Amino acid sequence: MKAEHKTREMVCIVCPMGCRLTVTVKDEDVTVEGNRCQRGEIYGREEILAPKRIVTATCRLRDPAHPRLPVRTDNALPYEHIQSLLGDIYELSIETPVKAGDVLIENYKGTGISILAARSVPGD
Repeated sequence: MKAEHKTREMVCIVCPMGCRLTVTVKDEDVTVEGNRCQRGEIYGREEILAPKRIVTATCRLRDPAHPRLPVRTDNALPYEHIQSLLGDIYELSIETPVKAGDVLIENYKGTGISILAARSVPGD
């Protein structure tokens, strides 16, 4: 059986330092080099093993004055769910009034991540 060996260069986005990381996976061992703090090591490991992203988008709003509503996830979502989440968000059609922070989709596909309204829009 061939051992897995992968190296990836990336810039850490956890803080403003922007450390240039070299993340190497050899078999099941992950090493992170170039980080100046522990957060960079955690970021590098997570980014190569199980990347996640905060997702922002817009959905339809049934209000002629405001046809789109900005939405976001309440936490980082595993990368493999992003495309299906975007499709589901684009299918949403929300009634006014809506308040920033209202949960529009709860526990998306069992991930524990909810989709929230990012802006308040008053009703008629």
